[in-house]
Amino acid sequence: MINYQSIKPWLYKLEPESAHYVAECVLRLPNICQIPFNPFLESHFITNDILTQELFGRTFFNPVGLGAGFDKNATMIRGMQILGFGFTEIGTVTPKPQEGNPKPRMFRHVEEESLQNAMGFNNEGLLKVQKRLKTRFPFTTPIGVNIGKNKLTPESEAINDYTTLIKALHSLGDYLVINISSPNTPGLRDLQNEEFITRLFAEAKAITQKPILLKIAPDMSIEDAVALTTMAVDKGADGIIATNTTIDYSLVKNPKNIGGLSGAVLKKKSFEIFDAIASELYGKTTLISVGGIDSAEEAYKRIKAGASLVQIYSGLIFHGFDMIKNINIRLTELIKADGYTNITEAIGSDRK
Repeated sequence: MINYQSIKPWLYKLEPESAHYVAECVLRLPNICQIPFNPFLESHFITNDILTQELFGRTFFNPVGLGAGFDKNATMIRGMQILGFGFTEIGTVTPKPQEGNPKPRMFRHVEEESLQNAMGFNNEGLLKVQKRLKTRFPFTTPIGVNIGKNKLTPESEAINDYTTLIKALHSLGDYLVINISSPNTPGLRDLQNEEFITRLFAEAKAITQKPILLKIAPDMSIEDAVALTTMAVDKGADGIIATNTTIDYSLVKNPKNIGGLSGAVLKKKSFEIFDAIASELYGKTTLISVGGIDSAEEAYKRIKAGASLVQIYSGLIFHGFDMIKNINIRLTELIKADGYTNITEAIGSDRK
């Protein structure tokens, strides 16, 4: 097996987006070639009675999932399972293909173990993603589909983009995620309001009974975040994902003036928002925590605060692909040490 730390210096010589492309080329091979990789899979995909739970009508063999933004076009679903992820969230997908924002648009902050991205929902569009999902879904591990509006779609017509995507993709994923929280599409975060969310969930629920979650930004006040998510659940959201990237550039020493920050610098802000939301919504809906999770201890902190699932993205860039295996092994130990026999007993234990 390749030691990630030994190749990391070489990857870091590449522009971040180029390094991501190299990773994608490798991770899409299991899909293209139908290679089983059984010995590798068995050594990385950690599953046991302690980590297994039922959500959204599916079995999640472990709670650590891939956050949206890495597998934008549903090309690496099999590869992500091989790395050990218990579920994968693809996207963000838009109705029409779009190139995203001008390059360079992704930056590493190595000292802070954080990324800054201004990608702008670059993806191959609904039709290509739909075609791929038809060959892959249903899959061994659950698949989430993250959806967003095209950049050129005016705010007044944004709801049409979301309903178009829901109609086309609801039968090809285990859950859908409404992304109105990315900082990289002009006006997108303005949709985080009661009028839009009320109308969107009313129309979405008329289309499908598939679980639909809302992903929120970390840059609103605690009070606004709790009010927004509580209202969304009242209007039909089946869960909340907290949080997306932050535009608080004070968190890194040498920020760019575009895009959103993810990784270690988001850890505190993301947890504070999540914890406040969980204090209101734990037990009432499904909660997923994402943002700065880079260890089993941090994942367990989010779980005990009320997260049924956690997601990782940026941590892979700095800690390597063994990270998922290591988190799940250590997470099992932490749950057992607290005297629990299953993760569901640990979820929200700090709130009980």
